[in-house]
Amino acid sequence: MDYTRFALNPETLPGAVPVRRATVNGETLRGICTAVHESGGLLHALWGCDERDREGGYLLRVALQDDAGLLLLELPVDAAQLCFPNVADTFPAADRMQRAVHDLLGLRPQEGDTRPWLRHGSWPADCFPLRRDYAGSEPPTAEDYPFVRVTGNGVHEIAVGPVHAGTIEPGHFCFSVVGEKVLRLEERFGYAHKGIEKRFETLPLMDGQRLAARVSGDSAVAFSWAYCMALEGLCGVTPPLRALWLRALCLERERIANHLGDLGALGNDAGFAVGLAQFSRLKEDWLRTNQRAFGARYLMDALVPGGTRCDLDAAQRRDLLDALPPLTAELGVLRDIYDDHTGLQDRFTGAGCVPPALARRLGLIGLSGRASGQSWDLRCDHAHAPYDALAVHMAGRLQGDVAARVAVRFEETLESLRLCQVLLENLPGGDVRGSMPPPAGRLGIGWIEGWRGPVLVALEPGADGSIRRCHPHDPSWQNWPVIEHAVIGNIVADFPLINKSFNLSYSGQDL
Repeated sequence: MDYTRFALNPETLPGAVPVRRATVNGETLRGICTAVHESGGLLHALWGCDERDREGGYLLRVALQDDAGLLLLELPVDAAQLCFPNVADTFPAADRMQRAVHDLLGLRPQEGDTRPWLRHGSWPADCFPLRRDYAGSEPPTAEDYPFVRVTGNGVHEIAVGPVHAGTIEPGHFCFSVVGEKVLRLEERFGYAHKGIEKRFETLPLMDGQRLAARVSGDSAVAFSWAYCMALEGLCGVTPPLRALWLRALCLERERIANHLGDLGALGNDAGFAVGLAQFSRLKEDWLRTNQRAFGARYLMDALVPGGTRCDLDAAQRRDLLDALPPLTAELGVLRDIYDDHTGLQDRFTGAGCVPPALARRLGLIGLSGRASGQSWDLRCDHAHAPYDALAVHMAGRLQGDVAARVAVRFEETLESLRLCQVLLENLPGGDVRGSMPPPAGRLGIGWIEGWRGPVLVALEPGADGSIRRCHPHDPSWQNWPVIEHAVIGNIVADFPLINKSFNLSYSGQDL
């Protein structure tokens, strides 16, 4: 995309992925956001930083994806004004990110929704935890949240959550319905807020990947790789090729485990308990293979700065390879059953539909986006090692309903099984970990296609090997608002099925 009319002169950040950074004013920020959106680009993240200790004010950062990669725009925000231009009218997903910036830093968009998003009365309204002079405070009295009310003849509200009957994290869903048909859904999260961004500031740079891996437990490999990528870019390090191939193997195994679990849960939510039983068995076998090869069922600490924590010997590689053909065969059988089962297809087809035009307008990304005609996958679009040598096939559908999201899961699981075989059969020799010199840069970016969608980590080093600022971003930020649209016109009883077909993270966007 040509930015010459904005007089933009971005610098290129070092690292494995193409990232350009530029300082802009408010008018230029809005203009570039509009241009990127009109050209088919995406908003990936929006967050703020306190720069007052560096004789500045505050800084708003906006990460956009265009055809050349990632464009990071930095807007200085005056410490006396504390406001910035609203970009949610261009990228609707920015609304909640902007509200989170206010709750954590006190910066407010000039227009748009001003309701709190993360605070939940957990700290006073005039205290902002990500400011550098924040020292903690006693929580105030809880406040009522002003949900948007829908009125009319026969309209009533159904509150679901924030505490749920199942073993899932808290989230409040307020339905406005007539009979069983949904007129409107409004979500509220923030109940899982853990202070992760503040906690990063207390950790050494070389240990931060352990916390990153726990931002959202089902995306441990994606977040820890993104963190390591950001740090390695700061240090000017390229991990050994064997380590990169092992990282990709771990990432694809994480993708497979999550898809197996979701396919079973989706069958169960549609009344097909046999599907849950079979996929639960397959996922359990898969996780046990992880345990034998890597020493852990979930690979939260498999990646470290400069490479990986462990290697695979010949017997472990053989064990991992032997598990691939039977899983591929069983997956094919179960896919045929799902496709031919009239009861399942009756529940899946047409439910929770997000047409491509709506997905494009709302910025739907990742797995759910690909099921609605949004052909983005970092393993294909901006492939880095080893994906630049793997020729990844991108799954996709246009229907945008539960059936499409199920189909994409099947296709991605089969493709990931193929990638695992290629990675294991062609694993390069050499070391699995390189040395890590002190950081030479001031900002590093990690950008990884996790199983749910693109994961981003922005990392700034502090003094003496500390973390000054770390912002991890889960694709659930973009996709949760889309569910509010996907359920309109469906019956309330289909909400669990629709919600599970997206399977977004609660805690991943409650930092």
